Amino acid sequence: MVPDIGRGSRTHGLLVYLYGPGRREEHTDAHLVGSWDGFAPDPGRDTDPHVTLARLTAALDLRVKQVGDRAPAKHVWHCSVRTAPGDRRLADEEWNAVAQRIVHATGIAPDGDPDGCRWIAVRHAEDHIHIVATLVRGDLRNPRLNYDFNKAQAVCRRIEEEMGLRRLNAGDGTAAKNPTSAEKFKAERTGRPETSRETLREAVRQAVAGADDEKEFFTRLREAGLRVKVRHAPSGDALGYNVALPGDRNRHGEPVWYPGSKLAPDLSLPKIRLRLADGTAERAAAAAAAGRADWSPPARERRSATGIAERAAVLLDGDDDEAAAQLVGVGELLDAVAQTSPVATRAELAAAARAFERATRSHIRAERADTRALRAAARGIVQAGGALGRGEDGGTTAMLVSTLVLVTLAAARWHSARGHAQQAHAARQAAEHLRTAYHQAAATPMRVLHDQGRALPEAQRRAHEATLRAALPKQGVQADGTPTKTDALVATLAQAEQAGHDPETLLQQAIDMRELDTAADVNDVLVWRLRRLAQLPAHPGEAPRRPQAGTRPTKTPANRTSERNASTAAPRPAVSDPRSRPPRR
Repeated sequence: MVPDIGRGSRTHGLLVYLYGPGRREEHTDAHLVGSWDGFAPDPGRDTDPHVTLARLTAALDLRVKQVGDRAPAKHVWHCSVRTAPGDRRLADEEWNAVAQRIVHATGIAPDGDPDGCRWIAVRHAEDHIHIVATLVRGDLRNPRLNYDFNKAQAVCRRIEEEMGLRRLNAGDGTAAKNPTSAEKFKAERTGRPETSRETLREAVRQAVAGADDEKEFFTRLREAGLRVKVRHAPSGDALGYNVALPGDRNRHGEPVWYPGSKLAPDLSLPKIRLRLADGTAERAAAAAAAGRADWSPPARERRSATGIAERAAVLLDGDDDEAAAQLVGVGELLDAVAQTSPVATRAELAAAARAFERATRSHIRAERADTRALRAAARGIVQAGGALGRGEDGGTTAMLVSTLVLVTLAAARWHSARGHAQQAHAARQAAEHLRTAYHQAAATPMRVLHDQGRALPEAQRRAHEATLRAALPKQGVQADGTPTKTDALVATLAQAEQAGHDPETLLQQAIDMRELDTAADVNDVLVWRLRRLAQLPAHPGEAPRRPQAGTRPTKTPANRTSERNASTAAPRPAVSDPRSRPPRR
């Protein structure tokens, strides 16, 4: 059950709309289901609705007229209340009870208060009502409406439980402001797919992703085609900023400006400055960790970002409030990937970034916030530009997105453990979009790897399959009972061995990086971890390279074969024995 509250100044105009046909003839059988005294005139049940509408307007505005100039400028309080899709149809009597509880909870008309504001509840559809009240009490004072939206939300959660309706996630006041009805209607009228507020919010998020300083942030806004107006103090320091879409004007022909704080709580200039203060000092180290200089800049940056995202997932898996800072960094990384992604995955990645935006905000503040690595990764991806969607660029996109799925699921668990229902739901939504994007990006490289795995000599294939069974004894069967396809993983182990790595050591290192329980396909996750650790090409059609100096100890294929032969004579500890594993990183 979703309440939506607004203020206005024209009682009669609102009633004409509620009792009218609607913008698409969607209003049917408009009638009262409740009022302040139970005897308000109902234009929907009268033979002369125009006269009755005037009488109802006069009754609601009576006290507003009595106080004259002391009446609030916006004296009309309007709250629509809608049930969730799939909920049962409520009777008029039930909607009356809902309306009475809302006006009581918000302070419009408390129970037992004879001087409460005058209000009515109008129903013109099966799934919602409109509550209209005038904000002057019987004693000619204004009602106290502090936190009326939060109070309406809270009582709706209780009503859902008592009436057996679908229970929605409780909010915590950190969500971005929703577009108003007027903004939605304007978007429809002008043929825009979304409101100006939503378009601007996404554009500002993308501009701040990986920005090095305030100047670069404002430059990105202008390069994105937005109108920008910066507010300055007498000293010349910037106090805030407003943005507007070109061509978006009000009835007076003036641009419709939105302050950053009205787009989202964390997009005000002071909040953005705090984020920029974290800097991108780790940029050089992140680039150096990406490996091969012959890979394209987008491929190198995505490889670097994958390792950084893995570390963020480990921090989110810990029970530490300091991980809250990682959420903001992950949000920037998603924004950077979305705006530079190949065409095939761009829509899903943009949807993932938009969904995760809600998961970046809560009341928990990290005292030692450090998002330098994530911000450096986001900046590197933005500066490297878009990936081509094929070859090494496309493969590293799949590599990064595979890791981001696990990161967003770790964020969902982190929020769930703290009771942040809306944020946890948003993180899970982002993970679903990322899964779809992953399948789009990984289709070609994984198909090539499967073919390569099936083409291996039988003896080599069986040896690597034995390595997998020893290290992953519980991963032989999928959730639907069918055998797990390990062709791609076998091919990757074979290529790692060819490049000079010990497959067993490398596989255990990939397994020990962090848990695999949330992976939809453990084999896919391990394929990309192994290819990154061994610096194998993300696109399997490219030639592998020998490991660089400074990588983890490896063994040559010849030594590996000798150890296999020796294993038949002397038993060795099972891979699952903790004493035989490398230290957990």
